[in-house]
Amino acid sequence: MGRTNVDKIMVLFSIHVININRAFKNIKSNIMVDYIQPEATGITIITNNIASAADLQVIENYVKNIKNITSEDIQASRLPQSKSYLKIIEILYLMENTKIPINSDFIETVIKLSHIFNNLSLAFKPRIIKALHKSDIAVVWIDIWNTQSDKNAKMLINRCFNIGSHITTICRANMNPRVP
Repeated sequence: MGRTNVDKIMVLFSIHVININRAFKNIKSNIMVDYIQPEATGITIITNNIASAADLQVIENYVKNIKNITSEDIQASRLPQSKSYLKIIEILYLMENTKIPINSDFIETVIKLSHIFNNLSLAFKPRIIKALHKSDIAVVWIDIWNTQSDKNAKMLINRCFNIGSHITTICRANMNPRVP
């Protein structure tokens, strides 16, 4: 959310809290907004309990309909997330039938095209490290945005998928190397 939208919301934040709470009451939700606070990247709306997807939709619809708000600048609301670190092992270092090493753009394309990564978002660009100096195998570290219940990572761990004619596996990693 842009700075202009944040400023427009914060000028009348107490009215917005009242109106969002009225919308929750209309759908018979037990959620109530406690307060709204500005952040560097937008606003955070603090509630008295964990919001459901329907509750988040009520908030999003309300914010998008605030007068003088640029609705294209509004990002979808979401529950708090964390990063999960995964690694893709047994992946060929060179692209199939070429002498070109794989790169993060190639990995991102593979992830977008593979159904097992549907509805997942990468937190950072993938990092690729050759397993051994004389090896043709690489390890790719990926950071994904995960739910608090770790659902996104759990559904990927130990899954296999194809990159070309080669089968590769996803494993949990404790951390990611910080490779530029």
